[in-house]
Amino acid sequence: MVFVLARAVTYSALFIGLLLVYLPNRILSSAGIAQPATMGIWQVAGMLVGVCGAALALTCIVTFVSIGRGTPAPFDPPRRLVVRGPYRFVRNPMYVGAGLALTGAALFYRSMPLLGYATVFLVLMHVFVVVYEEPTLSQTFDGDYESYCRHVGRWWPKRPDS
Repeated sequence: MVFVLARAVTYSALFIGLLLVYLPNRILSSAGIAQPATMGIWQVAGMLVGVCGAALALTCIVTFVSIGRGTPAPFDPPRRLVVRGPYRFVRNPMYVGAGLALTGAALFYRSMPLLGYATVFLVLMHVFVVVYEEPTLSQTFDGDYESYCRHVGRWWPKRPDS
């Protein structure tokens, strides 16, 4: 379990560092956007959205390690199908959390380029999920994954009667 946790922390730090810290910082720098001098409603809203997104993503990582016995990295996936924690509500809460964190940063900095990056990130994650992740999970976990898909929405929670 400790080795799985160490791998998950390493891969997550690289993912978060590149996609959620380094690239957004480059976007802000190239657009000439600096940290706001004062805290206003946009900054407070951005921090709330960003913290909620980051907390959701971190909860997903812990869930992958503790329940799935694997990591969020596609090349080192969970050994068990994870359907608990945030995965009870939507199938891709980690990407939702990352998207919220990016959107929170865009709000904080009032940055349209960063909001554009968040949008591109979410579109690319959708394509990745549909083209790679879902077929792989379907093949790996057989009928269990199909059953899970019938009951849990990809991006939005399903209504109980659907």
